[in-house]
Amino acid sequence: MRRFADALFWLALTLWVGGLWSIGYIVAPTLFSALADRQLAGAVAGRLFALISWIGIGCASYMLLYLLLRQGASALRSSLFWLPLLMLLLTLIGHFGVQPIIAQIKAEGLPLDAVENAVDAVRKSRFATWHGIASVLYLIQSLIGALLVVVAGRSPR
Repeated sequence: MRRFADALFWLALTLWVGGLWSIGYIVAPTLFSALADRQLAGAVAGRLFALISWIGIGCASYMLLYLLLRQGASALRSSLFWLPLLMLLLTLIGHFGVQPIIAQIKAEGLPLDAVENAVDAVRKSRFATWHGIASVLYLIQSLIGALLVVVAGRSPR
């Protein structure tokens, strides 16, 4: 059973970090370059980002529980514990904090391709700001994920 738990730790790490990198830096840019309809590309990308958020929440939960059960309180002294915890916090902030704001701005009927009046200009600016915040959070999470892969590869469990 211990080998299964170890293997599941590695699978969770691979799924989460690999998913972050592939969706954020391969799939989403491809959608925007391949689809003429930017709103459709954004909608599909948004669903994929939501999916990887839920995957991250599940993987992080397993990984943190695995480390705590395996190492006890000594896990709290390891970057192998704190890196996925930090990634989880960024995921939660992005998914439950930033994404609802972006969704609300979209629900207000934002015309992203054309600014017709001052109200639309303000909405477009708000969207760009919050989208930028989401992008920075995602980038930080992705970089921490890469560091986590390196640390996990060198750490005895």
